[in-house]
Amino acid sequence: MRRSYRRPKPQPEKTFRANERIKAMSVILVDENGVNHGIVPTEQAITMAQTAELDLVEVNPKGDSPICKIMDYGQFKYERDKKLQKQKVKSKKTDTKGIRLSVRIGEHDLQVRYNKAKNFLLKGDKVKIEIRLRGRERQHPEVAAANINKFVKQLQADSELSVIVEEGLTKQETSFNMLLVNKKS
Repeated sequence: MRRSYRRPKPQPEKTFRANERIKAMSVILVDENGVNHGIVPTEQAITMAQTAELDLVEVNPKGDSPICKIMDYGQFKYERDKKLQKQKVKSKKTDTKGIRLSVRIGEHDLQVRYNKAKNFLLKGDKVKIEIRLRGRERQHPEVAAANINKFVKQLQADSELSVIVEEGLTKQETSFNMLLVNKKS
């Protein structure tokens, strides 16, 4: 029986009530200069905000009397959105990209793999280098290890990169793996 795909529910965006949308009878008021006025009736707080030609924004709705601040709501919303955008940019995920070599790889193919690995590392991704051994190649694992080490030395010699071996040469049943990361990114 096929399970239907359930799209994840979008996270509700945090909205702030402003001016007449504040439902509480009294609020803890903080004015535009940061001075705390204590508990004030909502109507009085709204009139204070209007005389200052600003908005009354509910900053923290929890509790008996929510905390409200007199500020420009449009500017507050703009700065908050800009801050969220910066956080989104900073939380860039790093992917692990794979480069597969072989024991009998040709010089041009090796150069193509080198260019791909270099581009991945410059983008900030990690690179996993793998050599799979087939048939009689399993008799000479030292050749595979030498090929990977030669490839890594070639990457480390590049002046644009600062390659670090994150995970050393590991041998699994029929393959050798190594994980690289660029320190500069």
